[in-house]
Amino acid sequence: MFGRPTPPDRRPPGASTFEDDIHLRMCARNGQEGLLLPSGRLALFLALVHWCRPGGRVLMAPVNDDVILFVVLAAGLRPVFAPVDPRRGSMLPDAVPEETWRTLGGVITTNLYGVPDPAPELRERCLRGGIPLIEDAAHALQSTVGGRPVGCHGDAAAFSLSKHAGARSGGYLAVRDTAHLPALRRAAETLLLPPRAHRQALLAALPVARDLVVRARLVRQAWQAKISLGLDPRGSAYRMPPRPDELRAALAAISAAHACAHAAVGPGNAAAQGGAGRGGAELRAAVAREALAAMDPWTRVDLADYRMRHGTLVRRGLSRRLAGAEAARSRRLDGVRRLLDHPAVAPGLRDHPPQPLFRVPLLVRDRDRLVSGLLKAGIATGYLYDPPLDDYAGPEFVDPSPAPEAARWFARHVLPVDPLEAARALAVLDRLGAQPAAPPTDAAPPIGAGQPTGAVPPTGTPVDTAVGTPDTARPRPAAAVPAPVAPHPEPTVRTEPTVASGG
Repeated sequence: MFGRPTPPDRRPPGASTFEDDIHLRMCARNGQEGLLLPSGRLALFLALVHWCRPGGRVLMAPVNDDVILFVVLAAGLRPVFAPVDPRRGSMLPDAVPEETWRTLGGVITTNLYGVPDPAPELRERCLRGGIPLIEDAAHALQSTVGGRPVGCHGDAAAFSLSKHAGARSGGYLAVRDTAHLPALRRAAETLLLPPRAHRQALLAALPVARDLVVRARLVRQAWQAKISLGLDPRGSAYRMPPRPDELRAALAAISAAHACAHAAVGPGNAAAQGGAGRGGAELRAAVAREALAAMDPWTRVDLADYRMRHGTLVRRGLSRRLAGAEAARSRRLDGVRRLLDHPAVAPGLRDHPPQPLFRVPLLVRDRDRLVSGLLKAGIATGYLYDPPLDDYAGPEFVDPSPAPEAARWFARHVLPVDPLEAARALAVLDRLGAQPAAPPTDAAPPIGAGQPTGAVPPTGTPVDTAVGTPDTARPRPAAAVPAPVAPHPEPTVRTEPTVASGG
């Protein structure tokens, strides 16, 4: 998987030995070059502001991290939620109304828990409509779809190294067309914050400390200490408090920044429409900095240093952990195979050969009781995204899914299990009497919704990593500046902790 070297003349300027090693591994994964960044969320933000026009409508799945919602809002975009397949949690492009497709200025995949969204189908649809496709591959470092690694189908792919690799931070932005890299690199330079020695040391030490806590079965005690010290912004809920009044003010500041930039260059200037030009680039960089500053209370949750430039100490850790993730690939795949035999496994996973997922989603009754029982046994459950983001945000803030019941049912019942902990987790779940959730009667995919295209190849199948044709001059529909946020419902309360997502 990680084997093809980066040509010396394409080594990133100023790259350290460890940084170059990460570039080598990521480039060898899917045959695409990119940027090493402090976090996956910063990688996604850079992709959105580069490829999507401010005020555009962006299609995404509602079962996702709340931080991602706020990253999309920080980019000046309005989330539009798609129906999901209750059998696997992935996006259903065929269930999105045609009138919605005609209004989109971008599409973001989720690849929840590493289960691929139907990227080949989405790619074809986006090409027909001139719509940028951005793949959020945070959970899908080792997943494939349509015979190619996740991240090879879109214009860009954002990876998080805090997932499979188990690092506390680190992201990577891979691009289909390297002609975009100089502009992306310049934009990143304007957003990165200088390293601070004590924070660098903390970032390097946290993954080691977390590993020790897990091995010592002290996860519950560590979480209780974190809550008592007020260090968990989500508290006892699966979602962070949205703080709607503050969010309205932040959105108003972002809208005003975009309006000022537009007025500064004039309506006829190409830079105002996202085109080239030094003045336009500088204005976009200034707007991006203001937007991230305005949304910082939300975008920094779980990873306060998501914009801090990494030093050698952190890069060394990232390099080692990325190598460790590849070494653990076969163990991960073995765990996935064991979990696929559980009667509560998401049934859509059985449609394709197994692959090394980040987490294996089980769909269970009384999910929170099982989370509590697993934690008492020293097994932390993370990455629970309940309620779906359209219910969390409200219709004045986002465009809700036209068929929301499937996402609600999936979010309510999903129990993501780390395949590296499969044996222990299965033993505890058996002792707790885990049972499959009753199939939803009102959450079936809308008529016309199909299964993801492109079967996942079995382990060892050669993967086509050819880079597709570039699309640098794709037209993008104009749209209005995002509307103010509506009042939010109370977040779902959790009975036990989940692991912070980071990234």
